[in-house]
Amino acid sequence: MKIIIKAKPGSKEDKIEKVDEANYTVYVKALPVDGKANAAIIKVLADYFDISQSLVEIISGHMARSKVIEISN
Repeated sequence: MKIIIKAKPGSKEDKIEKVDEANYTVYVKALPVDGKANAAIIKVLADYFDISQSLVEIISGHMARSKVIEISN
């Protein structure tokens, strides 16, 4: 399954808001330095979908706020 997220690094808390079936806003405390925000996004999404972090992959948008995420089963 592919989803599109809008990343909000440097937030007060880690959380996810579902916009619709394929779009989410992901808030993470981590700052976008040395890939820390991307790692936090993967962890938060894995927890949200109750899957292993290895099943969540950023397909595009590694350096952007808008990202395409592949979630494997």
